Formats: sequence, structure tokens, C-alpha cells
Amino acid sequence: MRLLGVGDLKFYAAGLLFSVSVLSLSGCTATSSSGPDASAVEAGASVKVTSADGKRSVGIDYVLVDITKAVLAFVSETVAEPSMGTIGSSRSGAPALPLGVGDVVQVAIFESQSGGLFIPADAGSRPGNYVTLPQQTIGRDGTISVPYAGRIRAVGRSVEGVQADIEDRLANRAIEPQVLITKVSSRSAEVSVLGDVNDPQRIALSDAGERLLDVISEAGGLSSPNIETTVTLQRRGRAAKIRYSRLSSTPSENVYVAPGDTILVERERRTFLAFGAAGGNGRFDFEETSLTLGEGLGKAGGLLDSRADAAQVMLYRATPKAFLAKMGIDASRFSGDTVPVIFRANLKDPSALFAIQKFPMQDKDTIYVSNSAAVEITKFLDLVNSVTTTVSGVSGDATNTRDNIRDF
Repeated sequence: MRLLGVGDLKFYAAGLLFSVSVLSLSGCTATSSSGPDASAVEAGASVKVTSADGKRSVGIDYVLVDITKAVLAFVSETVAEPSMGTIGSSRSGAPALPLGVGDVVQVAIFESQSGGLFIPADAGSRPGNYVTLPQQTIGRDGTISVPYAGRIRAVGRSVEGVQADIEDRLANRAIEPQVLITKVSSRSAEVSVLGDVNDPQRIALSDAGERLLDVISEAGGLSSPNIETTVTLQRRGRAAKIRYSRLSSTPSENVYVAPGDTILVERERRTFLAFGAAGGNGRFDFEETSLTLGEGLGKAGGLLDSRADAAQVMLYRATPKAFLAKMGIDASRFSGDTVPVIFRANLKDPSALFAIQKFPMQDKDTIYVSNSAAVEITKFLDLVNSVTTTVSGVSGDATNTRDNIRDF
């Protein structure tokens, strides 16, 4: 066994000093963490799907539009309002209500004098020259039964048509028969009103005709704020959806309902997102009102004076192509009916504060406020300062280690 000499001790001391220095420098990245960092996630991936250019870009094309006086002239048209015109029309009149399965009817037969088929010869004590048959429900076979006339087809026919058919069948047996059919209840001519109404139910229609607002009112009216409520009309495999506020303010949208329709009343909570150098980040409700961009910024806490770049306040929105076409913007390169658009406001311009008060927000808009360039410089200087402090600490650690080795 060989004893260590002075040269050996100096060699080991130098190695120890180097190890301490490396460990001190690596302490900057070896701090505690609540989970894996980005490099660990990427290194552990079995398959990586990235953009073709390798820059992790999303690849979504968009249009950048500065909010100006000219833009405000078009911005109210950015919402493509749905219409009930795809299903019905308020000018087409109330739908006919033919007899159907489940309807309860009552048949009365009149004869011109006694001694006929239904009115006996000694009918002097009778209240009239007619007979009323018991009520009957139209069955699944679609017929009703009348004595001496047999089974009469009723489903899908008008009351007048069935009356005439019975009269023809009794003409050779009764004395000038006249038939009157009364609809006691109409199970086949009903609509269902569901969702955010106070009294969801099936509502029987009348020959006078009921419109959308009529049946919603009969179901107890809305149980949610009207500005956040939509009405969906479902009819024979088709559906049309409209905002309640538009339905109630536009008479042409208040169409007649038809047997078998389903009216679904729903509350759709309107929200927007706010990110960046805004006073508050997160999702915010419109609540029971409409918002402008100015009001949305206020709801999100305004701009952070220490961080925000007032010239770079941006609103992200999917906008109909027709809106861009009216502004003279060529959107032919975009597929689909909507185009991603970023509306930018320069709040360093005093007049922009008037503009954002006229710029209406829409459901699912996103507000983003950029950091100012000064903030990025401050971040860089903080980083330089932290690195300088770390290097100074490493030098001190190395000096202390060297002194300890000398003492040894």
C-alpha cells in the first residue's frame, strides 16, 4: 500500500475543486419541481408530431385588422344571425290539423224527419231529429266506426272530408242524412316544449294556429335570461335555431308551429377569455347584458400599467367571410365560411377609447394584451443579474473549498 504524497493531494484537491464548481453551476437547473419539465416530456415521447418547419408553429392563417372608424361601420354585421326561414314562414298561414291516431271524436247524425234509419217514427218526445254516437278514439288502424256505414278512414283527413264520406254511405238508408263530427281531444296535434321554461309540457294545437312565442308562453315562459336563451325548432328531421331576443323582436321569425314539432328552449352562457397583461386572466361571463370591447377589458380588470403595451390590445374571433368581403379584403385563400381574424386596438391613440366602446364583443371571443418591450428588457436584466449572482456564489464556493483543502 503506497502512501499519498504532496503531489497526489494537490491532484485530488484540484479534482474536488472542479466537482464543487460544476455542482454549484448545475444548481441553477437542478432545483425542485412539481412535475416533469419540457425537455423531459419531449425526451420521453415515443412518437413526436410537430410542424413541418420544426418551429412548433400552429400553422393557422389569420387576418389582422386594426380597429378604425372604417371597421366600426361594418363590425355590427359580423354576426350571421340564424333564421327560422329554413323550416317555416310566418306568412304561410296556420297549418291544417287533420285527424290523427289518438284523437277522440264524437259523431252526430241528423235526419230530415222521423221514421228514418236513426230517428224512429214515434220520436215526438225526442229533443231533436238527430242521434249522438258514443265518443271513440281513432285507433292505430286509422278508422272510426259508424253504424250502417262501417269503418271509415279518418287519419290524415279533414273533419269535413270524413263527414261527407259518412253521409254518402248513409244516403240510401237514412232520410237526407247530415253528419257532424266534433273533435273532443286532439292527441295527434300537439307540440312538445322542453328545456328552460317554467312548465315544460305537451301543448295541444287549435285550428286558429299557434306560433312559437304562443306555445312558449303557454309553457310558462322562460326560466333563464332572454338574452342568453336560444330556441330550437325541430320538425321532421330538420332543425332551426334562433336567439330568443331575435325571435321576440322580429315578427317574421315567429313562425307557426305544426303537429309533432319539438321546441327546445336552452340557455347558452356567453363567455369570453382574457390573457396576457390584463388585470385578470381567465374566463368571464357576459351575464345578462351585451358587452363592447371596452366593457370586456374593464370586466377583465383593465390593462396592467406595469406590463401592458397599450398599442397591442388584440381580440381573436372567427369571422364570416362575407364580413371581410364587404370590407374589401380578399379571403379566397381561406377554406370554409369563417376566417380567423385578430382585431387590434391601439389604446395609445386617445380616440381609440371611443372606438372600443362601439366595438361589440361576441360569445367565445378572446382578448389578449401584449407585454411592452420594456417588460421584456426588464426580464432580460433580471436574468443577467441572477446569472451574475450565481457566478459570484460559485467563485465564493470555490475559494472556500480551496481554503479548506489547504487547511487539510
